[in-house]
Amino acid sequence: MLRRLSIGLLASAVAIAPMPLKAQDGSADDLGDVMSISLKDVVKPTLGFQGALQGAGTPNQAGIGGFLPLSVGDNSVWFLDALVNANFADREGDSSIINTDVAGGTVSTSTRVGYRWLNGDRSLMYGLNAGYDSRSLKSGDADTGVNVKNKKTVGFQQIALNAEAVSNSWTLNGYGLIPVGDVEKRLNSVYQGGAMNTYGLDAGYFITPVLKASVGYYYQHRDQEEVDGSGVRGRLAYEMTSGVTAGLNISYDEAFDTRVSADLKVRFGGAATAAKRKEVQQLPVINSLTSTPSNRDVRVHDGCPLWETLRRHPLNPLWCYK
Repeated sequence: MLRRLSIGLLASAVAIAPMPLKAQDGSADDLGDVMSISLKDVVKPTLGFQGALQGAGTPNQAGIGGFLPLSVGDNSVWFLDALVNANFADREGDSSIINTDVAGGTVSTSTRVGYRWLNGDRSLMYGLNAGYDSRSLKSGDADTGVNVKNKKTVGFQQIALNAEAVSNSWTLNGYGLIPVGDVEKRLNSVYQGGAMNTYGLDAGYFITPVLKASVGYYYQHRDQEEVDGSGVRGRLAYEMTSGVTAGLNISYDEAFDTRVSADLKVRFGGAATAAKRKEVQQLPVINSLTSTPSNRDVRVHDGCPLWETLRRHPLNPLWCYK
């Protein structure tokens, strides 16, 4: 049933995405304004900070990030985008990875290299990017009532792939998060954690040029934690002023149940003048050329190995689970 609900929500988003709001209908004057913009004046480096509350397999975090255009053409840009975040402890008794509370004091990184280009009349932006993400995770206590010892700090890493399309009314974003290296790590004396394969598609709609709603479908998989299924998520993002964006997220899947989180991103720099920055803010297609790529976290789920249960409580197969 979850699969049918996921596909239905995604189909609905795709169906309404191309329907423009009256306020966003392009006139000949609007087209002339867009064509007159020099990308070299508006595609500039940005630097700032970002923060997010814990979500489905992701930590409480805050850090710094930046966008660097490597090459700007008449209708295209090569870019590098990098983030470094400090990870903080989970809310007490509310594990972000299901069983083990994540402790603070670790670091995660994310890097993307990509290429974005505009179509002939600048009504659409297309983009491709790829990169590498890392995450250090420190085990805290279990919130299942099980006593754990030998708490460890372990590292996970993944390769990320992303394709995007943006108009002044809608967005589409497809992605894949693929763990590499040792994807299973012992967290403590009872639980082990695994980085999850995640593949998804998000469809968004600009309610106004600065307010966007989106809905998405994703599939996640991890053999050792018996995670294999679909999920849905929604997001509302508001660019309060040029370079300052707040977001509210909600997701549901069988592995993590319902999760709600919020995030904030602040970027300084960008277009050469305040007037240009304001103009670009009202043109989502142009604004998207310097937007920070999404889906940057290594998502982790933890579980109890069967042999651990059989060793300690052979008559209670659910010993180490909620």
